[in-house]
Amino acid sequence: MDIGARISFLRTQKNYTVNKLANMSGISQSYLRDVELGKKNPTVEILSFVCDALDISLSDFFDDGTLKKITTDPLLNTIYQLNSEQRETLNAFLNALLK
Repeated sequence: MDIGARISFLRTQKNYTVNKLANMSGISQSYLRDVELGKKNPTVEILSFVCDALDISLSDFFDDGTLKKITTDPLLNTIYQLNSEQRETLNAFLNALLK
């Protein structure tokens, strides 16, 4: 698995720049760029910070099925692009519809 390519893919799905994701993850922009280019391998701790910033769990990060769902299902793709607060609002709205 190409971890850098996966980070780059998820970052672009969220419409984040390298700088924004690096800042949100607490790492340097140059380090993140090197990871995306395959020049460096992140530690599990760094990858955890990046996944938190991308609103994805470590297990989902490594799950090819999750990535396939995000890319092929337009609704899931849109939901993935939302931030945590927007997801909570959407969830509350959907739960209200189901009552």
